[in-house]
Amino acid sequence: MPRYALKIEYHGQAFYGWQRQNDLPTVQRALEQALGKLEADLPNIAAAGRTDTGVHGLGQVAHCDMQKTWSTEKLKGALNFHLKPNKIAVLDCALVDPNWHARFSAVGRDYVFRLVCRRAPVTHDAGLVWQSRHPSLDIDSMRAGAAYMLGTHDFTTFRSTMCQAKSPVKTLDVLDLSAHDYHAGNEIRFHVKARSFLHNQVRSLVGSLERVGAGTWAPERMAEALAAKDRSACGPVCPPDGLYLENVRYSSDVFTKHKAD
Repeated sequence: MPRYALKIEYHGQAFYGWQRQNDLPTVQRALEQALGKLEADLPNIAAAGRTDTGVHGLGQVAHCDMQKTWSTEKLKGALNFHLKPNKIAVLDCALVDPNWHARFSAVGRDYVFRLVCRRAPVTHDAGLVWQSRHPSLDIDSMRAGAAYMLGTHDFTTFRSTMCQAKSPVKTLDVLDLSAHDYHAGNEIRFHVKARSFLHNQVRSLVGSLERVGAGTWAPERMAEALAAKDRSACGPVCPPDGLYLENVRYSSDVFTKHKAD
């Protein structure tokens, strides 16, 4: 059976996350229903990461096995047609080796989190950003706190108690913050990169760093929280609004390769 890689974008607010759940709208369920319009009795699709309820996708990657060989453009177009009216789009499609796996072949995941600071309610970006009621946050202090998180650590403090990962030890490669203008306020974007993440790790880090920016926590408290290895030492866990799976990295970019071929 030929295997296809799919690059997927979705607005997560209407979905109970990526993973299929009984009778609940999920991104995986919608994609499998669209695939079922093309071929019957297809195996389940697999994704690079299981985003939570409300989390968005800019560059999620999944793979599916088809019974016949499809033109990648035709398969992409057919899926986008059958995905309507869901806020899901297949951005790219590539024929890959049968042993290639969207999850296990990945070497890194990149997330971006959008935090908007202003007192007036957010309207146009409602559900797409997390809003802090502080008119401004100290981004330099937040960067200082973020620096303690880089490298390999036991992130017990910054993972959900429901996390199913076998080990709390992860290596955080990048935790950068950038400032952007936002109408009647300002926006801070968190750029987070690692090979893999714990459940709620990014949202826990962002929520704690917001406390640093607001002056409630000193930057050093991030290091103290990390060393505590205790969930109760974590700051508030921010909502999924504003969190995006931006990109999935592989040793060889299959989407670039198929264009070159």
